[in-house]
Amino acid sequence: MNSRPNPTRRRGSGPPAGGMLPAVEVAAVPTGADRTPRYSPTEIPEPKISRFLFADTRLAALWLVVRVYVGWEWLGAGREKLGNPAWTGPKAGTGLAGFLAGALKQTTGAHPNVQGWYAAFLRDFVLQHTVVFSYLVAFGETAVGLALILGALTGIAAFFGCFMNMNYMLAGAVSVNPILFVLALFLILAWRTAGWYGLDRWVLLALGTPWHPGRAFRRA
Repeated sequence: MNSRPNPTRRRGSGPPAGGMLPAVEVAAVPTGADRTPRYSPTEIPEPKISRFLFADTRLAALWLVVRVYVGWEWLGAGREKLGNPAWTGPKAGTGLAGFLAGALKQTTGAHPNVQGWYAAFLRDFVLQHTVVFSYLVAFGETAVGLALILGALTGIAAFFGCFMNMNYMLAGAVSVNPILFVLALFLILAWRTAGWYGLDRWVLLALGTPWHPGRAFRRA
């Protein structure tokens, strides 16, 4: 009987106990003197500290506080605009036009607060459609605030919050935007547990993710 190992067989290719597949792929064992397996990493394992911070329900209470704070800030800003005729009433667009005028004044000097490329976008596109963008801003801020407070699709809501914060900062408006931007980034990272004490506890189970459909999309 030939007891020589088959050089084309992969060592460690079978699943370990528990049925979980390994995170690395083991290359074929060479036939020469060097028989040390060569590993070709295909996935970098998530560190324990990262799993604890962003995927452990024991920290869901922390993300609840962060989520409600960020959501409350957005909801307050949106409600002010919804009740302001300069944003959503008969004079819709005038409030945004004033904001844009202030932003375009910050494009001069050696170190302008508003970069030229973004100023061109504001002047040539946004300023030409102030009514549409005025309603988008008012309802967008309100929707992000409600979604974060309720914990519904928290990661998506935090992403759009980040997007608005980024645009406000690019337009030269600092205020609380940097703080909300950073907190929203953490909420995006913690999307799996940030809404645990909220609607996501059931919504995520029902909808799932694109790579793992939830109960609503599974075939009976």
